[in-house]
Formats: sequence, C-alpha cells, structure tokens
Amino acid sequence: MTADLPLPLAGIRVADFSWFAAGPVAGAVLAQFGAEVIRVESESHLDGLRTTMPVPPGSEGSVNVSGYYNNFNANKRCFTLNMSRPEARAVALELLATCDVMLENYTPRIVEKWGLTYADVAAVRPDIIYVNIPMQGNWGPHRDFLGFGGVLAPVSGYSYLAGWPDRAPIGVGTNYPDYVINPGHATIAILAALRHRDRTGEGQQIELSQLESTLNGLGPALMEAAANGTVPQRQGNRCAYAAPHAAFRCQDRPATGTGAPEDRWCVISVYTDAQWQALKAEMGEPDWAAETRFGTLLGRKQHEDELERCTEAWTRTLSAEAVAERLQDRGVPAGIVQSAEDVLDHDPQLQARGLYVYLDHPEAGRTAYDGPHFVLSATPGVLHTPAPLLGEANDYIVNELLGVDGERAADLLVNQIVY
Repeated sequence: MTADLPLPLAGIRVADFSWFAAGPVAGAVLAQFGAEVIRVESESHLDGLRTTMPVPPGSEGSVNVSGYYNNFNANKRCFTLNMSRPEARAVALELLATCDVMLENYTPRIVEKWGLTYADVAAVRPDIIYVNIPMQGNWGPHRDFLGFGGVLAPVSGYSYLAGWPDRAPIGVGTNYPDYVINPGHATIAILAALRHRDRTGEGQQIELSQLESTLNGLGPALMEAAANGTVPQRQGNRCAYAAPHAAFRCQDRPATGTGAPEDRWCVISVYTDAQWQALKAEMGEPDWAAETRFGTLLGRKQHEDELERCTEAWTRTLSAEAVAERLQDRGVPAGIVQSAEDVLDHDPQLQARGLYVYLDHPEAGRTAYDGPHFVLSATPGVLHTPAPLLGEANDYIVNELLGVDGERAADLLVNQIVY
C-alpha cells in the first residue's frame, strides 16, 4: 500500500448480520479493503460455522477456534446481540444508524420478525446500502424455503451435471455457491451501490437471490437446453469437445512416517489436433497413438475408454508433477489434482505469490487465512487481525460507538440483550 493512500473502503462501516458463508465472505472482502465490518451474532443462536470442524487439537468445545469460521472473518469485530429479545431491535437500529451497509442472508421472514426490513432501517439511516442475500429471493412461492449451499447446488442444477452418466448425481463436493458466486456478486453490487450513493446521496436496497446468482455459472448448460433443446447430461471428467479430457493416475507419493502411500493424479485436457500431436510426442510416439481411430477428435471420442486406458499406462510411470510440467512445456493443458496440503504447503506458484496469510489468534493459535481475492497495485488489501472472539467488541459497540453507559448498559447485559 502506498504510504499516503488509505485503503479504498476506509471510513465505510458494515453491520454484518449474516451467517455461514454467502454473506460473511462478502463482508470479508470489504474488511480486507478497509471497511469496518461488525459481525452481529448471538450467543443463544450461534453461527453454525463457529461449531464446525476443523479445530486445533485440544480446543474442542470452544466457539472461537473453528478454522471454517475464522477464515471468513478476519479483520472483523464481533458484537453479540440477542435478536430473540424485542428490546434488541432498538439497539440494532441504533447501530445501523451509524453504518453505511447492512448485510444479511436469511429468509425474508427473519428480518420481518426482527423488525429490520429495509423500510425499518432506512427510517433511521436513509442513505444505507441494505443487502439481502436470501436463498431464493424476497418474493415468489419459495421465498421462505430453507437451505444452505448443500441444497442450493442441487436446486440450481449443478448436482445434476456432476458425476457419471450411469450413476446418481454426486454433487460438487463443497458448497461452491456460498464461497465464490454469491459473495462475489454481492461484493460487486455493494460497490456499485456505494458508487451510486457517492454520486447522488441516495441509499438503496440490494436483493441478491442466491439461486439466481448461482445460475449465472451454468451458462453453457442453459444455452444448450435453450438453443438446441437438449438437456446436458453427466459426463464424469469428460468434455464433449476434447479428448483425452480426464484425471489420470500417476505414481503414488511415497509414504511418510507411518502413513500409506498417497495416490496422485494429473488432469490432461486435449482440445486441438496440435495438442494431441504434442501429447503423442511426449509419450514417445507409442504405436497405439498412431492408429487411425485416434487421429481425429471424433475418433478419440468414439474410443475414449481405450484412449484413457492407454494414456494412463504412460502417466502411471511418472509423478504428477512430472506429467504436468512436461505437458505444459509442450503446450498441452495439464494440472496436478492437488490436495489441501498441496495447495497450502507445496504449490510453488501460490507460495511465490504469498496467497495465504498467517495470523495469531488468541485461542486457535497461528493459522492460515485466505489472502485478498484480488490485488490492487496502489492500495492492496490486507489482513491485519484474526477472526474475533464471540462478543469481543461488545464494550466498544455499546460504550464507544453507541454511547450507552450507566444503568442502560447494565440492563443490556443483565437482561441478556447484548448476549
């Protein structure tokens, strides 16, 4: 960061009422670029990620050590407000009157029950950017349907396309929409609304249906159905316009300590005849690859099972790293199927770029956090503090930010409103 330039979102305060991932990840991006982000949580109804593995050995039972939660909440403050108590609404509105952005990702009935709809909040802060990220939108027959990423992936069509054609759908392995698509769209929308406010002085409501946001990632499949009238089917690792296109077994990684050897894989994607010729050359021009049936994409697709078996006979003689590097040198798309350990500790590209930031947490210890999602040359984002302990900022919010002290401050604590 240039010494005389503040971070681009310095001076912006966000009340982050969201939970799990779709909202908090968007809040994390804002925090990395200078916004003051206050996570509003409840000790009586914890964010589920606070109780989710993994946790450091020996710290089981604490609500402050989940690696899942902590990774999405660096740079933030935490204020515990028991929204099940009617008196909490007044405190929430006092807080929101000081904020530029409100962020939440519940079904619409939750903010209606709290009395914190856009109309309610705009009455105390007319220029606020009010962000709803409900699963299926604020209106329509499914507005109050419950669900998380594990439900959203099937509903949006991703799970239908994941797996093998002769087996049941297997899903995408993680709640992908929560971590990438939804928070990415939410961040862009917030920045656009802040830009509009800077120019006009006007706040506004942002409604981001997680379902509709997620559908943007299925463009090719939707176009296939719309333009050709065909429904794309599961293909496993294959691709209709490439062959070979699969994950190939390579040499096992030798066992370390008392562990077993680790199976290793490399993805190879051949889209053009030139890439096919380069792959053949790297394999040593084996006799089978010279057969006429493998000479065209159509032929390779028609004999794909045997093509993959023969290609894998070669990859099994090499390490995954060797396969990827040798094919990349020849212009053939290839990449190692990396484990979490590979990405964190062994990937030379990520290490050189310093993606992961290590921060010291008072309970979880020194742990890795995802670094900023993008790099600004003049004002790059920073991670300066680890995820907050539950209720860590209560005194700051109540006493300093809201100016509440004396008998009322005591009442908030005694009556478990700030809780």
